[in-house]
Amino acid sequence: MKESKKLKVAIFDIDGTIFRSSLLIEIVEVLIQEKLFPVKTREIYSQAYKNWINRKDSYDKYMWKVVEAFYQNIKGISHNEFLKITKKIVNLRKDRVYRYTRDLVEELKKKDYYILAISHSPKVLVDEFCQHLGFSKSYGRLLEINKNGRYTGEVLQEEFINDKAKVLERAMIKENLTLKDSVGVGDSEGDIPFLKMVEAPICFNPNKKLYEHAKRAGWKIVAERKDVIYHI
Repeated sequence: MKESKKLKVAIFDIDGTIFRSSLLIEIVEVLIQEKLFPVKTREIYSQAYKNWINRKDSYDKYMWKVVEAFYQNIKGISHNEFLKITKKIVNLRKDRVYRYTRDLVEELKKKDYYILAISHSPKVLVDEFCQHLGFSKSYGRLLEINKNGRYTGEVLQEEFINDKAKVLERAMIKENLTLKDSVGVGDSEGDIPFLKMVEAPICFNPNKKLYEHAKRAGWKIVAERKDVIYHI
């Protein structure tokens, strides 16, 4: 039997790389607005947000506080209610994307690339967002659901989803992909493992750690500010 042709792969981080914010930030805010999370949830990350917006501390520290707020409050929330919120967010924010990565996705789709997304945001939210953009497959954090259809607060296969290189390796086997002519796009040091695997790594709006690594490795660096795209 003739072996099926392997597909070329392009792998994208989502938050801050395609989406011009964080899906997790968006969903926490809407969960508060819908009174599924208490208003005091904001107290967990409000100071970290102020420190970041005033350039006194890092965006990463702010994001980790948002993550903390999410997992402290998700336990007991109905999966069906959560799905409704994800659809609402994507409907409102689906076009809040960067032009460079949006256009790159479209270009690669025309060249028959298998477009893969890997995010640390909840999988149901990542799936909804990536479906709108026409991704082939998306990976995110899989939240455990109990027999009553409510979240337990636990993440399934957390060690696996935390290693984006392992996720890419699994996808290559399951989807019959090849790294020949492969493309990868990320914005932080957490994306370095999969960027090392692809033939054409692109560091888009990188944080300092990724920027420094990219300069040493000779990787392509791209920044988008307002209506200008810079190739560094």
